[in-house]
This record gives sequence, C-alpha cells and structure tokens, in this order.
Amino acid sequence: MPANQFKKTINTTFDELEKGRNNYKPLFELREVGYVVSVSAGIVKVSGLPNVGFEELLQFPSGLFGIAYNIDEDEIGVILLGEDSLLNAGDEVQRTGRVTDIPVDNSLIGRVINPLGEPMDGKSIVSFKQRLPIERPAHAIMDRKTVSVPLQTGLKVIDALIPIGRGQRELILGDRQTGKTAIAIDAILNQQGKNVLCVYCAIGQRASSLAKVIANLEAKGAMEYTIVVTTEGNNAPGLKYIAPYAATSIAEYFMEQGRDVLIVYDDLTHHARAYRELSLLLRRPPGREAFPGDIFYIHSRLLERATHLSDKLKGGSLTALPIIETEAQNISAYIPTNLISITDGQIYLSPKLFELGILPAVDVGKSVSRVGGKAQLPAYRSITGNLKLDYSQFEELESFSRFGTRMDDATKKIIERGKRIRMCFKQHELQPMSVPEQIMILLALTSGLFDSIPISKMREAEVALQKLDAELPTEILKRLFSDKELSSSDRETILKMAGIILEPFQEKPETELTNT
Repeated sequence: MPANQFKKTINTTFDELEKGRNNYKPLFELREVGYVVSVSAGIVKVSGLPNVGFEELLQFPSGLFGIAYNIDEDEIGVILLGEDSLLNAGDEVQRTGRVTDIPVDNSLIGRVINPLGEPMDGKSIVSFKQRLPIERPAHAIMDRKTVSVPLQTGLKVIDALIPIGRGQRELILGDRQTGKTAIAIDAILNQQGKNVLCVYCAIGQRASSLAKVIANLEAKGAMEYTIVVTTEGNNAPGLKYIAPYAATSIAEYFMEQGRDVLIVYDDLTHHARAYRELSLLLRRPPGREAFPGDIFYIHSRLLERATHLSDKLKGGSLTALPIIETEAQNISAYIPTNLISITDGQIYLSPKLFELGILPAVDVGKSVSRVGGKAQLPAYRSITGNLKLDYSQFEELESFSRFGTRMDDATKKIIERGKRIRMCFKQHELQPMSVPEQIMILLALTSGLFDSIPISKMREAEVALQKLDAELPTEILKRLFSDKELSSSDRETILKMAGIILEPFQEKPETELTNT
C-alpha cells in the first residue's frame, strides 16, 4: 500500500474512533448486590440488599432463584427454589424486582411442569404470553356466586351421598394407602367431555407413584384436558412449598376466562411438613407439633381461592379437592382439623373398609358435604333420600349381629338390604360411571329389585344394568340432567326396563322351585 494511502487510512480510523469516543454516553445501571453468607438444606442466608421486599425473587449464580422470606436487620433468610449444591459462601446475589410467578397459557394443557413452569415431560419449553404471581388474593365475597352446579365424580357413593358442587372445597382424608389419590383421579377421568379443565398438583410424591398417575391419565385420554404440576420427594422444600400456589394461579387463569376447573392437591400433608422444615431452618418460633403459628393461614389463603365466580366475571369456577393423610385414623390431629375447618366438607376413607375390600373405602358416617347437596341433581335427591339412613342402620345392626344375637325378620331384611347397598357402592378403580348408569342402579336398589339377587351375582347384575343406558328414552335422559325430579312415569319406565334385565339374576322362592 502506498505511504499516502496508508496515512490517509490511519487518519480516517483515528477520526472515527474520536467521533465514537465523543458520542459515547455511558449507561449507569443501579444494582443492589448481596452476598451469600451461609447455605444449609434449602435455606440461604444473604447479607446486603437493603431495599429487598418480602417474598421478592432473588437470583443466584447458575440461574438459581430464591424467595426472600426473613427480612432481618443484618441478614436475609432466603428459601431456595432448587438444589443448593451449586452455591457457596461469597456468591453474588441480585434482586429481580418481582415476586415469584408462573407462566400461564393454553399451551400448558396436556403438559407436566414443575412449580417454576419448567417442563418435566421431556418436551419443548412451555410457550406463554403471560405470567401470574403464585400468591394472589382470593376473590371478594361480592365477586362470588353460590354453588349450584354439580361436579360429578363418577363414583356412586360420592355422587349419591356426599355430592360435590362446582366451586366447592371438599377434603379427602384417610390413612396411608387407603385410596385417596384413586378417588381424585377417578374424578378427573369423569370430567372427559364435560368441558372441565383439571389441574393435578403432586406435592413431594414418590417418582414411581407420580409416573403411575400420569400413565393412567394418558391411557384414559385425560391429559387432553389436564395440567400436571409436580414436585418429587427429593426436591427442595422450597419447591414443595410453592407448588400448590403455582398450580392454583394456573387454575385461576382459566377460571377467569369463564371455564370450570377442578384442582387436586396431593397432598397437603407434605406441604405442611415442607413449610415446617423451612420455618425451623429459618429459626421461626415453633408451636404445636413444631409447626409454626401461621400453619393455618398458609392453607386457608390457598383454599379460599377456590370459588364460583359471578356472571359479571364470566361465571367460571374452581373446585378444590385437597388430600390429607391421617395417622392411625386420627382425624382430630392438628393439620386434619385445620383443613376440616377450612373446607366445605370431607370424604373420609376407612382403613377397615379398605381391608375388607370395600372400595372406594368411603366411611359414609364420617363423611359430609356441607354445600354439594344444594348442587346435586334433583334426580339423585328423589332416589337417595333415605339411602344414607338405611346404610347407617345396617352398619349399626351388623355390628350387633356378629355377637350371634337372635334377630327378627324386619332386622334381617334391613341387614340384607344393607349388604346390597354396600355391594352397589363398591366400584373398580379408573371406571367412573355416567349419571344415567348411576341413576338406574340406585333406583333399582332403593326400589328393592336387588333384594332377591344373591350377593355373589350382584356385580354381574350391575354390569348388565349399565348396558341399559343406551336404551333409555331421550326424554328421560334429558330430565336426568335437568333441574326437575323424575316423575312417577319416568321411574316406572326405568324400573320396568331394569326388571327385565335383572330377572335372570334373581333367586326364585322355594315354593316356586318345589312346584317346578
């Protein structure tokens, strides 16, 4: 290159650099930076950050987040939302200026995610257009509507005697391995084709149990309208703590669009224990059973978000089915009594019934629905009016009959009827029944058509009666779902058809056999 051209190029470069230097305006960004003081079992102590807010999201190295939970003068107690193995004392901590939130979008339907919105099903990252805080205030009283629409679970014993309405909070409780999750999964399966979105929140579950639940939902086609929010037993206690709140925010997003949503918390025992662990590590004062004083509040503010919105707010509903585990059938323990007082009724599962093979093992005497009776279909009310009383009488008399007491004919009849009621309430897992199927079986039961059928043939008779569903007249099918009770002519029609189906299963009287 000639010397003149080289000199000209150098001068041009210097001019451009000088021009760029003169035009440069440095951008000053104000940042608050803190440092990790100590790390222990899901809790991080942080110094610095004088302006941090309560429950503000803090960012650690490696993309790890935590919630500022204890704001003390000298240090901040942070609940870590992930594994603490990557953190060390001295690591930098930054404020994010926002609270913990969760992505919400229609693309979540059919996905399995964790409480941070990260995919756990091996599929692509969840796409979303909006995020909602996991902690949101419950809707005001004037925004709510009375519970008036039933939510069918597909289980005869629940829909007939302990009905659930849309917008209700119905607690499911019982000892370990008594079928609590099975009832919730059956309720989810029964929402197929009913335009009800389901959210299943697994809190600290074993990976094998969770895999089985998801496999059942996929096999039955329920993942098409279900979102699974999951934390496993080996996850950080912070993730277990925020899981139900994150799942509820997702459910509220769809409820506020006018949709009916069913959410299952499985289970709040693990949630309470995770919160107790965090509180003790944060050096908060322990109370009864070492739980902190606000253990009632963490569940009440969660379950109060379940409601039926008014028509002005599009009329959506959020029905909650929290699950709680009892120990040695003690329903008067601390956490169970807290949740019984918060919810609108409870379904109690008895280990004694479970051992006898009576599934679902619902103890009718200890179960109650404080709201759902008003939302129950009139067809049920006209049939099952005395069913609970008859069943209670049977259970009481059955306990006396075990002592070899001599009984009169009336007592024997009550016991025989009660045995058939109990057989009718037995139902296989993952096989929810439609309303017409339930009504036909319950009507035949209360009308005495099953009285002459041997106990050993009850199951076959029920299966045969279920097939009658397709043969019912259209007018009767419409009335089953209407706000009117079945007329006498409707009942006669159903009983006449059921009598023909059940006749081959009935035991003939001895006089008739002798004449033959």
